[in-house]
Amino acid sequence: MTDRVFWESKYHNRETGWDRGSHSPALTTWLKELKPCRILIPGCGRGHEAIELARRDFDVTAVDIATPAIEHMQAALDKEGLTASLIHGDLFDLDLEPFDAIYEQTCLCALQPTRWPDYEQWLYNHLKPGGQLFALFMQTNAEGGPPFHCDVTEMKTLFATSRWQWPESDGTNVAHPSGRHELAHLLIRI
Repeated sequence: MTDRVFWESKYHNRETGWDRGSHSPALTTWLKELKPCRILIPGCGRGHEAIELARRDFDVTAVDIATPAIEHMQAALDKEGLTASLIHGDLFDLDLEPFDAIYEQTCLCALQPTRWPDYEQWLYNHLKPGGQLFALFMQTNAEGGPPFHCDVTEMKTLFATSRWQWPESDGTNVAHPSGRHELAHLLIRI
């Protein structure tokens, strides 16, 4: 089964437990510091964050492999008279100009962990030096997935300090409707 078929079946079967129904409260906190810029949202799902960023005049590019996700987001943007660049496809097939910021919420935890090094490289290549990576690392404390558990110690190895500046804090705990939680970290690309 291809990734596209897998994720589209999740939407068709209404198995979208990752979808809060609105943007993450973590985004609201981050927006207190982030000014409108060119921002990328990989694995955007129904695009709640993309829509909120478009409302606030960000130049948004959102990517998702699932047709229902892109269709939902386009309809929501049209309804509000907003614009964003929507890309329907596999992010690993894309080569885009680097962005000022990237919002990473549910893409990493949806990928097989064997793909994580490729994804880290992809993020690094698509973020300008000094750019901000706002990452929400899913905490499932369980084997298997998706979503896969994103242990912070493993994330600090994956997003090595030779390439990424980590905050001094332990991250902000963000409750998720699924009963799990995410740890929010703002990384800076070196």
